[in-house]
Amino acid sequence: MLLSITNLQPDARDLGYLLHKHPDRVHAVELPFGSATVFFPRAHEAACTAALKVSVDPVGLVRGRRGGSGEGLLDQYVNDRPWAISSLMSVAMARVFGSALAGRCRDRPALVDQPLPLEARLAALPCRGGEALLRKLFEPLGHQVEAVRLPLDSAHPEWGDSVHHDVTLRATLPLQVLLSHLYVLMPVLDDEKHYYVGEDEIEKLLRRGEGWLARHSERELIVRRYLRHERRLTREALARLVAEEAVRDPDAAAEEGLRAEEKLERGMKLDEARRAFVVGVLEREGVASVVDLGCGEGKLLKALLERRALRRIAGLDVSLRSLQHAEKRLRVPEMSDRERERLTLLHGSLAYRDARLEGFDAGVATEVIEHLDPFRLEAFTRVVLGEARPRVVVVTTPNVEYNALFDGLPAGRMRHADHRFEWSRAEFEAWARATASAHGYGVELHGIGPVHEKLGTPTQAGVFRRE
Repeated sequence: MLLSITNLQPDARDLGYLLHKHPDRVHAVELPFGSATVFFPRAHEAACTAALKVSVDPVGLVRGRRGGSGEGLLDQYVNDRPWAISSLMSVAMARVFGSALAGRCRDRPALVDQPLPLEARLAALPCRGGEALLRKLFEPLGHQVEAVRLPLDSAHPEWGDSVHHDVTLRATLPLQVLLSHLYVLMPVLDDEKHYYVGEDEIEKLLRRGEGWLARHSERELIVRRYLRHERRLTREALARLVAEEAVRDPDAAAEEGLRAEEKLERGMKLDEARRAFVVGVLEREGVASVVDLGCGEGKLLKALLERRALRRIAGLDVSLRSLQHAEKRLRVPEMSDRERERLTLLHGSLAYRDARLEGFDAGVATEVIEHLDPFRLEAFTRVVLGEARPRVVVVTTPNVEYNALFDGLPAGRMRHADHRFEWSRAEFEAWARATASAHGYGVELHGIGPVHEKLGTPTQAGVFRRE
């Protein structure tokens, strides 16, 4: 079985430091069920690829096995395990790339948290659930997915296709995050483990899934399959995930951060300025339908409902609590039937393709993208610009350079506790132009709020128009 990871960042050979493997050498490790070899088929400054080849000894795999799945004696030795990606690869990764998986890099510690443009190739990955499940698992985590289903036997096409896919994943994220995704999700897609599953597997799952598993919409399926459908273990793992989320209470934290941000910006009435900018763009573009992507408590929706030219309005948010606040703010129960027909409130995530977002003239994401992990931005742009494809999309986000002018905001602090990043004008422009070009849009950049000669405006905006 073969897994390769490519770094396309300048100084790409830094991948060797992160993996604790010298790119000019071949590294061999003995495993309980065979052997693993790490080699670098290319190691240039512009592109560096590390390949992990795992050779399975069928006798070693069966020796000392507990909790077998009832296979016949022949099936234990004649199967796809020597060449198909499975939990064996996860075990090999933990053994060979253990330091990278744990987020340790002695020689270049600053690289550990640095997002890198990475490409992972998984030859012969079983996808029990098909390509659709593969996408549901990886795309919300920020991966672009390419998958080619493999035939059972290329010499006998009449036999049909196998469950195995040749998969390529592309994402810009820290290497440790990519490895944690692969470690957990490879056996989930295979829906099988080659070893006994006990209490310690819960600890492994929660440790490797830290930071992303609790928020994944398919977490129940992931936990159930990872723990080999053991009901007691599955219940315990899910209870711990839910408990961790409850302690964190993301809705309460987001609301507290929103209040602090509003207090910071209140003097310049920036919230009102953003809404006025959005409404102005929509009026100039002559749109008749609009979806507010990340509508929160419904302030923009209220302004949109006052525009009679907008015949169809929708607000989508991942937080049910925010949607409840929006419903109350907009007095939905008191609306006439005609008004209710104009407005739809949707519960959903911007990381998944959603047919309900299609068919709108315009999409608006005001102060939304900075709440997404950087490696999830690709999923957002794919869902909005690549799949929903409204004619016009308006995106606003803070200008981090302007933060120096806010009283009471310590140097280096972001405006909202839930912001995952805040961009300079140059960073936003680079992202906006690259994103527009990738999805067949043009983009026009604007500033919102008071203008400072050197630091620009507090809010920056991009108006994307489909070409």
